[in-house]
Amino acid sequence: MDFTHIPVLFEETIDSLDVRPDGVYVDCTAGGGNHSAAILARLGERGRLICLDRDPDAIRAVTGRFAGDSRVSVIHTRFGAVGEVLAERGIDSVDGVLMDIGVSSHQLDTAERGFSFHQDAPLDMRMSQDGVTAADLCNTLTWQQLAEIFSRYGEEKFSVRIAKAVCSSRDVKPITTTFELADIISGAVPAAAKRNGHPARKVFQALRIAVNDELGELERGLQAAFDCLSSGGRLSVITFHSLEDRIVKQTMARWCEGCTCPPEFPVCVCGNKPKARLLFKKPVVPSEEELERNPRSRSSKLRTCVKL
Repeated sequence: MDFTHIPVLFEETIDSLDVRPDGVYVDCTAGGGNHSAAILARLGERGRLICLDRDPDAIRAVTGRFAGDSRVSVIHTRFGAVGEVLAERGIDSVDGVLMDIGVSSHQLDTAERGFSFHQDAPLDMRMSQDGVTAADLCNTLTWQQLAEIFSRYGEEKFSVRIAKAVCSSRDVKPITTTFELADIISGAVPAAAKRNGHPARKVFQALRIAVNDELGELERGLQAAFDCLSSGGRLSVITFHSLEDRIVKQTMARWCEGCTCPPEFPVCVCGNKPKARLLFKKPVVPSEEELERNPRSRSSKLRTCVKL
């Protein structure tokens, strides 16, 4: 299967890992293997790369791409399980971890996966291709639960109106396709809300995050990845919207925080010391050239921390 994904901030991300020829690295979101291939190009014969992905399509793609390379291990799993994966293989620590968060170009552009409101397809959105679908949520949750999802994960200000419209529509006929849901959303919001892009964008994002527990998985994955790093190891994370970036920013800030005692304390009693330092004070964002080449990169940010 051809798994096409256009990586953003590509050179900046690979450079941020400072790959050592004999190091051990984890690509937590292998996708089509572009980041993995760039890491492998910098590894020597003694280096090692572990590729993880929850999407079976991605696993098939990277397995085929790196077949015969003994330095590579490909595992079908969530990146939140990186600690267990390494422990099972007797790896105590790694030199770098990469996490490219969010939906891939392949998932968006493959109509039958149901991630996009631009193509008519079953309302699916499952990255792992198993479990509860977006259609299941739309057809079973109360309007209050749906409104909470649309508001929390999509920051949709018309969440209540849209949620009630979804419930009214499903009383007539179950909602099963992307176009059906997009039409319901379009009919539920005022005309003024349609001037700045498709009105379904935020709701589709919210459902995708809910279906895949993306924010919960990100929180688990960040801590698991950091715990696996050796001293001097690097964790690089690419995010695509403010909800993801906020979690990464706050988590890394917590690791970098030193003494938390009140200023009036004459000596430190908390004993808290920084566990990491930021490689960049501000996140790395795409250049104008990259934005022209790949408009999907416009909201991406790269943050990297180094374990002390």
